[in-house]
Amino acid sequence: MLPGRMMDFPLTLSHLMERARTFYPRSEIVSRNPDKSLHRYTYADFYARTCRLANALTRLGVKAGDRVATLSWNHYRHLEVYYGVPCMGAVVHTLNLRLHPNDLGYIARHAEDSVVVVDRSLLPLFEKFKDAVPSIRHVIVVPDAGPAPEGTLDYEALLAAESPDFDFPQLDENSASMLCYTSGTTGNPKGVLYSHRSTVLHALACCMTDVTGMREADAVMPVVPMFHAAAWGLAFDAVLTGAKLVLPGPHLDPPSLLDLMAAEKVTLAGGVPTIWIGILALLDQAPNKWDLSSMRSMLIGGSAAPPSLIEGFQQRHGLEVVHAWGMTEMSPVGTMAKVKGPLRQAAHEAKSSARASQGFALPFVETRVASDDGTLLPWDGETMGELEVRGPWVASSYFSDEGADRYTKDGWFKTGDVVTIDSHGYVRICDRSKDVIKSGGEWISSVALENALMAHPAVLEAAVFAGKHPKWDERPLAAVALKEGQQVTKEELTAHLAGQFAKMWLPDDYVFVPQVPRTSTGKFLKTKLREDYGDHLLKNPKADAAT
Repeated sequence: MLPGRMMDFPLTLSHLMERARTFYPRSEIVSRNPDKSLHRYTYADFYARTCRLANALTRLGVKAGDRVATLSWNHYRHLEVYYGVPCMGAVVHTLNLRLHPNDLGYIARHAEDSVVVVDRSLLPLFEKFKDAVPSIRHVIVVPDAGPAPEGTLDYEALLAAESPDFDFPQLDENSASMLCYTSGTTGNPKGVLYSHRSTVLHALACCMTDVTGMREADAVMPVVPMFHAAAWGLAFDAVLTGAKLVLPGPHLDPPSLLDLMAAEKVTLAGGVPTIWIGILALLDQAPNKWDLSSMRSMLIGGSAAPPSLIEGFQQRHGLEVVHAWGMTEMSPVGTMAKVKGPLRQAAHEAKSSARASQGFALPFVETRVASDDGTLLPWDGETMGELEVRGPWVASSYFSDEGADRYTKDGWFKTGDVVTIDSHGYVRICDRSKDVIKSGGEWISSVALENALMAHPAVLEAAVFAGKHPKWDERPLAAVALKEGQQVTKEELTAHLAGQFAKMWLPDDYVFVPQVPRTSTGKFLKTKLREDYGDHLLKNPKADAAT
């Protein structure tokens, strides 16, 4: 066989950064500060400051492979670390500021972080776990809320002392670029080490027309935090295409987000369902307050979004919502719910079903469904099993070689998601394997029940989880948060579900809560619900009327 005659050109993040400087030097990066003022600069400014940062870190002794942690909101200085650290050959490690200090200490110690870049406003959080991380040599403070305290280094002072030019090394495309940790809801968080190659390929695929379709004319707002799964790659996609970046800082409440979207004419935004639930409720209350006519696509991921949310944006406000699925282990995007050709001509119900699915796989991502014993299952839209994936931006192992049980003998990653895949390739998540309700030997999908409950006009949020039962082992319980000013009885909720599900699927009882508890990444925290209400049916035996 003849060898290929192509150049061995490395796929590295430095190319993205240098391309932005060369072809899009005037494109804007807009950041909102803690006081809600806006900082603006260009990709040319960004490149020069990133060079200054690389020079400063080199002077501090940071070497290839060293981990540089960030404890920061979404802002331009965080973006500079996103690029400056990996392009000089080190590894940027994003710390999730919503985790408990004990978890942060474990993660930073496990990663052996040598430097941490922390927002001044988040120093009190850092102080709670810094002593648990003896590997940290330098603390660099971003002065977002005042000057850096004694014993730390000021980010701006460091950059001011350095040259705006840096000779970025020629890196191996398989060298590590970023370290992200899972949320650790079922044990200690596990690290996933991204490579330059995997991140570049992920960005190229995400920018394709039938994925995000990102382009230079876009104004992109990652609502998803930069400390969570690389902000779904949006910061890399934007720099690759030269799109305007709009970084919201710490203000992630619905009014603040809508104000920023309207003012900066955002065209593409991405966030978890809980963010969009709050935004839709506010738009319903004041539909003419914000001009979102520039918005062409709103990405929803992180957990399954209810169809009522997707339809609500589309039907009541003319806004397109695109459902996506992925995992930290997948860099993270794996599927996107674009409506394919044959379905675009189909009835409304079929198109809505496709939009509400998790979508079909991106190029180079392969999917299959397996039973508990590893038997591969058909793509018939009905047979449930665990989703397994492989591809060039899917991790082949965890950092420090943990979690070997998550991989099959032939090298596929076991996602832990219970799904069906239909004949068109659309993936539909039925549940997480740890959340699926097993009642009397029958599987009940909590996601399907949640979606139906959130379609009720009085319901803002709903999470369905397993409650212990003396006869059936587990039965579904529902935690429900109502919209402001709304009321509904348990009987009315059961009647709402009765026409859609078999009787044995119906929740045995409902717990009304002000807000469904959330994980550090904004997903519904069912472990907390099981902890608080798992014995509810044992203590209230008359509640199991549905069975």
